[in-house]
Amino acid sequence: MSSRIKKSVWEIETRFGIARWLALSVLGVGFVGWLVADQQHTLPDLTIHEWGTFTAIAGRDGRAAEWTPLTGSSDLPGFVEHLSDGNLKAGLRGTIRMETPVLYFYSPRDVTVSVRVAFSKGVLTEWYPRAARVEPGGNLRTASLSQLHADGSIAWNDIAVSPNLSGEFPRELRSNRYYAARETSSTPLRVQTTSGDQREKFLFYRGVSAARLPLSAKLKPDGRLAVRNLSQEEIPTVIFFERRGERVGYRLAHSLTDETALDPPVLTGNVDTLRGDLEGMLVAQGLYPDEAHAMVETWRDFWFEEGSRLIYLVPRGFIDHVLPLAISPAPGQVVRVFVGRLEIVTPATARAVATALASDDEVTLKKYGRFLEPILQMPGQAESRE
Repeated sequence: MSSRIKKSVWEIETRFGIARWLALSVLGVGFVGWLVADQQHTLPDLTIHEWGTFTAIAGRDGRAAEWTPLTGSSDLPGFVEHLSDGNLKAGLRGTIRMETPVLYFYSPRDVTVSVRVAFSKGVLTEWYPRAARVEPGGNLRTASLSQLHADGSIAWNDIAVSPNLSGEFPRELRSNRYYAARETSSTPLRVQTTSGDQREKFLFYRGVSAARLPLSAKLKPDGRLAVRNLSQEEIPTVIFFERRGERVGYRLAHSLTDETALDPPVLTGNVDTLRGDLEGMLVAQGLYPDEAHAMVETWRDFWFEEGSRLIYLVPRGFIDHVLPLAISPAPGQVVRVFVGRLEIVTPATARAVATALASDDEVTLKKYGRFLEPILQMPGQAESRE
């Protein structure tokens, strides 16, 4: 090889080597910069805790049945934001009513964060403080959420989390279970809106979905309730609860990985004892004691009302899948604890509804409230009313 050719090859290799080194250097600087930026967008001393409820009614096959969960008047304070009637199609049907999720923030210093929550096969219907964006924003063109083309979502931008913020929050004169969620040591929040600042102890939202539940519950001919885990995770606790007037009873099972059968409850139990036990279960899942107490206080008149139902602790993986949560900057810890309520139409429920219908007993019918429509529409209930 001539010296001229060798020189040309050397020059080409040298230039290629320099170019490669520069490229790797740029990539390296970019990677380091990304790491630094990622660390800068993490708040290790920020803690987020959330609790909420997934409410559904079991069909004849034990899985969540499709129903109309938005029936009845609102039980929320007037200042809570919500989708207008023009956005919601009358008779909107789904499988899950997601109720009262609240996001608590804990920070020793002032921080500003943004939050986005999506809802699989669902839409967000109520929230507070005012959100920056709620999607879908137009009218729903379908009566069934199972036909949605995109998941609903809600986002809050520039939420000021401030330990020194005064605890003056909106409140109406009439009592409302919404306020029980404020009885915690969480850090107050301030959200700037076009109509002024809105303050609260948490972010609140609600919605409806056509998603499937992580379990099913079907009555066997002998009266036992066959509960099957349909998820890939362990279900920490399931409770078969029944109330008839002032008499209550319940059965418990823990660490459900496959299937179990719960005997019918003996109506000699005590609701106060169950409430205390349930608070302990919520704390074991990661909630602070005052959060667990606030959650049970919020729902005590509803979880333990007339009828039969399965109350269970929802697996964390199911929560993250159906209700993905994004927070920026990223907190050091996120705890999410949801309680599922799956209404069970037992023969006793069917008889009670049939008797109330025959005698125009509006007091009894009111006890079954929004579940009355799906109870009456279930196959086989017509025979029970004859």
